[in-house]
Amino acid sequence: MKFPGITSLYGRIFAIFWFTLFVVVVTIVLLFQLDPRTGQAIPEPHLKRLESTATNVSQALTYPRHDNFKRLSFDQKIRRLTKRRDSHDDQIYFTTIDGDIIAPQKHTKALRNFITVSDNPASPKQRLYGRWMIAGPFAVNTPNGDIYMYNGTVWRGAPPFIIQILDKPFKLLLVTMLVSTPFLLWLAWAVTRPARQLQDAAERVAQGEFTADPNLETGPREFKQAGASFNQMVGALNTMISGQQRLLSDISHELRSPLTRLRMATALAQRKQGSSKELSRIDTEAERLETMIGELLELSRMQVNSHQQNEQLDCHTLWYEMLEDAKFEAEQCHKTLRYNTLQDWSITGNPNLLISALENVIRNAIKYGNDVIELNFSVQQHLLTITIDDNGEGVPEAELDDIFRPFYRVSTARDRDSGGTGLGLAITESAIRQHRGTIEAKQSSLGGLNITITLPLCR
Repeated sequence: MKFPGITSLYGRIFAIFWFTLFVVVVTIVLLFQLDPRTGQAIPEPHLKRLESTATNVSQALTYPRHDNFKRLSFDQKIRRLTKRRDSHDDQIYFTTIDGDIIAPQKHTKALRNFITVSDNPASPKQRLYGRWMIAGPFAVNTPNGDIYMYNGTVWRGAPPFIIQILDKPFKLLLVTMLVSTPFLLWLAWAVTRPARQLQDAAERVAQGEFTADPNLETGPREFKQAGASFNQMVGALNTMISGQQRLLSDISHELRSPLTRLRMATALAQRKQGSSKELSRIDTEAERLETMIGELLELSRMQVNSHQQNEQLDCHTLWYEMLEDAKFEAEQCHKTLRYNTLQDWSITGNPNLLISALENVIRNAIKYGNDVIELNFSVQQHLLTITIDDNGEGVPEAELDDIFRPFYRVSTARDRDSGGTGLGLAITESAIRQHRGTIEAKQSSLGGLNITITLPLCR
């Protein structure tokens, strides 16, 4: 079996998991090492004080100052020294080199246990037994040979933090979780980061941006392979859509030629035979068919590679001239177009598509509104909202979602008379979607149709 490499996803999960486990175990072991109930080195100030005490005891036993003390036996001298120093908070003990206690006092049970873990005066230690801290051993030179001295003191402070953790399983579990959390977050980030990049790339494709992302081919081997496959898919989609666009262009060229000849023949027939209802109908339908082919090609071009022409624009420069033209056109039709002041909001996109998208909606409102068309521009949370209202007949509630479909017409007879092809709102919907925006239709408060467009602004 091949050992999982660190470049693979399961290899990284395996490595981070075991590294986290190692850190947690080491942390717990270190906590136990810091536990005062295990043998530990004596702090320097306390060590010097005990060493000084051992030196004083050695001098008192070797060179007694008082005659009464000189006449005592060795054991009596030890008891005298022990008894004199005995108190409720501090006590010294003496043992032979073999560990036998001389002049037993209180806490001798704890002392016997401590002697088994610390019997080398070259490296004295201390250990906590309940609230009794025992330290030692310290060598004491006497005329009868060397003995060891130990010291016991009461631990009056609060229980050490280490003891509070080790003696409480819940707190120990909490510490374990705190230690492991950064590594687990690191693991979660390492696993989800490539997935988020792949998700973002998929969302861009869903919005019509068919561009390969080299960053997808980095990271763990599994995601690197998935990213390479995704980029290959995007390349294949580009090739397919480009082929479709070329096919539509070729079809358009082939259709326009006979349409042009048909209209020329109709014009010649009208010149020779005079105008007739049938010839006028043929010429109207031929013109309408030519317009429909042109709009269909515009929709096709809009859906392919339009993101490559994106640039940063301000809304006033982008739409002001078009709005003024539309306002003039509405006045020629004895209608009123009103809009609030455009500001220099910054937006990124294809200027031709954005102009065409809003213009199609406004011209529809001018065409089907009775006499009033209102536009409102507003910004909230880096989103530009555009509402277009008219006071025309509107669209039935059940058909509001269908008007953005290509070739869909609410009233065929009306559109046929007005020359509509059913592609204007489809072109607008495609352009808005490519700019990561939304568009929806509903009944207007003016009585006609309301179109609401939202577009993200630059941050």
